[in-house]
Amino acid sequence: MLSTIMLQVAGAGIAKIGATLGAGIAAIGAGIGIGMIGKGAVESIGRQPSAASEIRTSMVIMGALIEGVALFAIVVCFLALFQ
Repeated sequence: MLSTIMLQVAGAGIAKIGATLGAGIAAIGAGIGIGMIGKGAVESIGRQPSAASEIRTSMVIMGALIEGVALFAIVVCFLALFQ
């Protein structure tokens, strides 16, 4: 019985570590993705300045989608953390 309780406590600690690592990885992934979008947009605008408004619009939409996915991942990690 004592070993079962100890395993449950250890499992809860590992779950919390996993949830916090998942939230951190989601935030890092979103930062990398948005950085790559910005890099591509700046290079594209430099090559074709006449299409700057279209490129900027696409960049903002993709950035918002990445932020949405990252926020969803972080919420799921926090739900796992506090359950």
